[in-house]
Amino acid sequence: MRSGWQPWLSTMATNLAIAAIVATMIWLIGIGPFLLVHLPIMLLAASVGVWLFYVQHQFENTVWAHDDAWNLQEVALHGSSHYALPGILRWFTANIGVHHIHHLCSRIPCYRLPLVLRDHPSLEGIGRLTLLQSFSCVRLVLWDEGQQRLVSFRDAPPELPINLKAARRGSSGWRVARKRSDYKTEGATSDLRSPDRGPRARPRLLCRRSSRRTIPDERQSCG
Repeated sequence: MRSGWQPWLSTMATNLAIAAIVATMIWLIGIGPFLLVHLPIMLLAASVGVWLFYVQHQFENTVWAHDDAWNLQEVALHGSSHYALPGILRWFTANIGVHHIHHLCSRIPCYRLPLVLRDHPSLEGIGRLTLLQSFSCVRLVLWDEGQQRLVSFRDAPPELPINLKAARRGSSGWRVARKRSDYKTEGATSDLRSPDRGPRARPRLLCRRSSRRTIPDERQSCG
């Protein structure tokens, strides 16, 4: 706790207050009605959270880099999307759609993220996705090294020497693309042997998996 005990105490006090409110509501109305009301709310909130996290890091023109080319500012700005939501949704999601700026400097509070775009218009179009455009990101599961973008199974080159149906089920040595824009590193490989032709050359279309690496102190990017 580099910031002292006060932030920890504040967090624990908030948790205890929430627990007390929940216990009081269950005591007043019963466990059944309480769950009937709050479980759908939790399910909806969790689904929205998962979708936001997905689309903010898994879009066509994102940036993946090997260790020797990895750069905090480059990956923060171009490896995270700017999810341009309608005004009411920006309010409900606390402007987290301005995700590339959030990654560049996470110390900027949510209510100031739109001000960054206002003062620096050149950042507005970087990784920009509208609500309708974001639905097409669901199919992007493979990283194409040649084109430097995410592609779908359908868009994969025909010479790709793996069983795509098996890859969908996760039974292949290749992995469906999962990443965080903070960490980009070389990922999984597969057995590329062919019973007819012997070993094949490794294709340029890869599925990656993330691994942990040291992240520079964010104060370097926040100034």
